[in-house]
Amino acid sequence: MSETTRVGVIRDINGPIVTIDLPGVRSGEQVKIGELGLFGEVISLRGRQAVVQTYESTDGVRPGEPAVGLGWPLSVELGPGLMGGIFDGVQRPLSKIALESGDYIRRGISVPALDRGREWVFAPNPALEPGAQVGPGTVLGTVQETQTVLHRILVPPHVVGDLVEIAPAGSYDIESTIARVRDQRGTSHRLSLYHRWPVRKPRPYLKRDDGIAPLITGQRVIDTFFPQLKGGKGAVPGPFGAGKTVVQQQIARWSNADIVIYVGCGERGNELVDVLETFPQLDDPYSGRKLMERTLLVANTSNMPVVAREASVYVGVTMAEYYRDMGYDVVMLADSTSRWAEALREVSGRLGQMPVEEGYPAYLASRLAAIYERAGRIETYGAGSGSVTLIGAVSPPGGDFSEPVTSHTKDIIETFWALSKELADARHYPSIDWVTSFSSHVHAAAQWWHQEISPDWEKRRASALTLLARDAELSRIVNLVGPEALSDSQRWELEGASLIKEGVLQQSALDEIDTFCSPAKQFALLDLVIALYQHGESLIKLGVPVAELQRLPLLAKMRRIKSMYSSEQLDQLQAFRHEVEQAMEAIRVEYARQGADRD
Repeated sequence: MSETTRVGVIRDINGPIVTIDLPGVRSGEQVKIGELGLFGEVISLRGRQAVVQTYESTDGVRPGEPAVGLGWPLSVELGPGLMGGIFDGVQRPLSKIALESGDYIRRGISVPALDRGREWVFAPNPALEPGAQVGPGTVLGTVQETQTVLHRILVPPHVVGDLVEIAPAGSYDIESTIARVRDQRGTSHRLSLYHRWPVRKPRPYLKRDDGIAPLITGQRVIDTFFPQLKGGKGAVPGPFGAGKTVVQQQIARWSNADIVIYVGCGERGNELVDVLETFPQLDDPYSGRKLMERTLLVANTSNMPVVAREASVYVGVTMAEYYRDMGYDVVMLADSTSRWAEALREVSGRLGQMPVEEGYPAYLASRLAAIYERAGRIETYGAGSGSVTLIGAVSPPGGDFSEPVTSHTKDIIETFWALSKELADARHYPSIDWVTSFSSHVHAAAQWWHQEISPDWEKRRASALTLLARDAELSRIVNLVGPEALSDSQRWELEGASLIKEGVLQQSALDEIDTFCSPAKQFALLDLVIALYQHGESLIKLGVPVAELQRLPLLAKMRRIKSMYSSEQLDQLQAFRHEVEQAMEAIRVEYARQGADRD
């Protein structure tokens, strides 16, 4: 779409907020500001004047310089070539920017998100012929975007009518015409391999469905204790150093989603550099190919313009919705929504809007809700079911979960993985606190676990959480009066909880064997710990001293076994279970014999 010739003038500059005089400008329209051509977005109108938030630094820009209206809202290009890409907060490809301007993004640089020179092999839908009725989401054909992702070329949401022509199989660049559609008014629409979509407008769908399958992340504390359904909304709040970024990277690497979109929103540059350098080297555990073949990254570090940080989340979720409309399960990770909210706070402050809690604008909660509500499992118009799972990291200052961003997020989401500084300091990772975390998806996920893994999953999970709750109670007593005040059965409860924490909940992202744990192995480990605890409980009732049970080498092996056998070595876990049962039975027989001798 070419730029319009509507030219106005800059009247006032206040950091990233610029007031312009531009006849005919519309709210939400994109504009170019100043001689440098800085990109911006109209956020309010005051008669002929418009207030623009710019995505780049306005240093050196002066009143009187020109402002040009582009005629469309902040939009993204959606088509083949997104996968494997690394974009900034307004969907400019960083690899191409680096070629043109070096290591630093030159202000005003304009690089299209999709490569105009690359050709794609298009295979038309054999079910479509000229004269067919098509509408939003109709699959015109396919392009093999990567070896992992088959890109379905869809009729854009605003087009409906009769198919006039469709291109034969062959190679086309993204601007080539691959179909023409005539609507009821006789207007002809030329369709290419890509289209634009405004990022602040959710893409339409046929209907919303309930989630039915859990997002398998390979992390036991998530999948087994606080599961997330595909199409759900989750949050990872935690203070500095608690491991939010590592949790999100583990989800991005190991989750069974079809597409992964990682949005680095205002985080430290060194963390994002680590992501940008690491992800292209990772292998996809499901396809055996490179992970980047089904991943795209949006990078907007804390030293980049604050307004682009606010836009980056919308850019990411719009691309997620696009792949959802193809029938894919997409997981989008936003790191972090606190930095996004800080961008809202800075812009609202410059606009002179009335601040509320901790300086945030009054619309913080509604903006957060609007973002998270774009997640969900839906029925598409033409490609079956698809989903967007949205997981946002939250960085509350000082780990205070009562601050506005965390508290509002907690009211919106369905899964809350609260990170604990105390657990992180104790080197217990992932440092997800089982006391304050929650999931509203447990009963829905249980149906999948019962069908695919074991009908005892929910029962074992409940037993483990009960033990962990008892551990919290008994630990307070120990801290007050010491362990001598506890009975043998209570001390065994503490031992059982310790086995759960160290043998199941702890999981090192750096352990080659244990960095990923399949659902079958997750249940096997949990079942093994609960069985060991129950055997010991029955022995204590027979009079076996808890100290004797604590000396068993089996307990030390139970803590290490997660890293000894991979997800494919379930037979060894089963063999260890037989070993546990034999050892416990030997103790039972011995104490039963001693009891008979005393009688």
